[in-house]
Amino acid sequence: MAAFFLSQYHVFKQFSNLVKISIFFSKLAHQFSIKMTNTQNLTNRTILIFWLPLAATWLLMSVEGPFLASIIARMAEPKFNLAAYGVAFSFALIVEAPVIMLMSASTALVKDFHSFKKLRNFTYSLNGIITLFMLVLLIPSVFDFIGIDLVGLPKEVEQITYWAFVALLPWPSAIGYRRFYHGILIRNNLTRFVTFGTVIRLSAMLTTTFILYYSVNLNGAVVAAIALSVGVLSEAIASKYFAKNILIKIRESENSKSIDGLTYKGIISFYYPLALTSVISLGIHPIVTFFIGQSRMSVESLAVLPVINGLVFIFRAVGLSFHEAFIALLGENGEGYKPLRNFGFAAGSIAAIILIGITTTPLSNIWFQKVAGLSIELTQLSILPAIVISAFPALTFLISIQRAVLVYTRKTSPLTIATIIEVSVILIVLFIGIKYFDFVGVLAATIAYITGRIFANIYLIFPYNKAVAKFAK
Repeated sequence: MAAFFLSQYHVFKQFSNLVKISIFFSKLAHQFSIKMTNTQNLTNRTILIFWLPLAATWLLMSVEGPFLASIIARMAEPKFNLAAYGVAFSFALIVEAPVIMLMSASTALVKDFHSFKKLRNFTYSLNGIITLFMLVLLIPSVFDFIGIDLVGLPKEVEQITYWAFVALLPWPSAIGYRRFYHGILIRNNLTRFVTFGTVIRLSAMLTTTFILYYSVNLNGAVVAAIALSVGVLSEAIASKYFAKNILIKIRESENSKSIDGLTYKGIISFYYPLALTSVISLGIHPIVTFFIGQSRMSVESLAVLPVINGLVFIFRAVGLSFHEAFIALLGENGEGYKPLRNFGFAAGSIAAIILIGITTTPLSNIWFQKVAGLSIELTQLSILPAIVISAFPALTFLISIQRAVLVYTRKTSPLTIATIIEVSVILIVLFIGIKYFDFVGVLAATIAYITGRIFANIYLIFPYNKAVAKFAK
């Protein structure tokens, strides 16, 4: 037991430091809060103060993957369990995909009680549909067909994957619920509460992990999946509580005239391209899993891919968090665009440079072997793919800016086309890399991911510039 806690010391220290930093940023944002209507003279300082709690929130969530992977790596049959956890999580992401953009939707659309009620009902209905879909996937015959016949998982991995997927049943709808309320918090300049909710989420996840680790005999992938579900359920409950004062104010406007007369048809028209974008974007992960299953060193690749993704996500996370901040700070007529754009470009460049500095130096061995707990063999397999995908944070900032402008102007359909292009390029590159060049699966996957994102960024340049021309003078 002592040896285990010693091996996890760096994880706890990293988590503790991130919590302290996140709370500091949240307090700073509260002390120097800026009005949503005051976007005429945005400076880097004001953008930073508003955005830091959101960035800290995503950074806290980025600890989640590496921590759980390090736990699994130190339990029985780590190779099979890491692979099973990666597959189960990728399946859950598919189910979750339709609700991912609810935070952007509530940030952009919830302006009064009428729009709140409409989007809340839409959120609850969407959560019910995805939960029902997940239950269908959990029918043993259906899951066996997907896991064994389509993906080609080894039987021992498929069985662990099934029970991990069962444990993730509450996860997608809880994500949708909390993202809806997070959007309301962001719109009302209460980003610090988003951070506090994430602290609650990770605290619940950590507590659950260690209780299960020492009290029950479960596969590592199942322990990780249960911990994820408990964590996000805790965060969902907290998000509703944190938004209670805003909801009181919103309900006070019940009898006032609606600002823009939002209808369910309008919500569907606005949200359908966003949901489709997420479904296509996240839907690629099981397909990538399928291709990796047919590649050289397939099990090893499935084992290290979530670990690599965990490292990259730490730096991608800050770019993803910039999306909602960009929407919230653009102002009524897009007056905040130029300082936000410049800030985003600079932040994306810095994030990519730091990640490249890690993956191309001995720090990569420290991360994969010491932090993630991979064997020497799996560590060596991870380094080159990690280097390949190191530019992803910069591309994430770029696409967050592009998407934010299009969401702000309610021109969401180009986002779907860009995602289709991205996914198509990923599949083509993955197929060529595995079938014709015989790449190791994880290397082919990272090359495909980075190439696909570049093509998506390129496509969005024209609709983005067209949207910007309407307000950026």
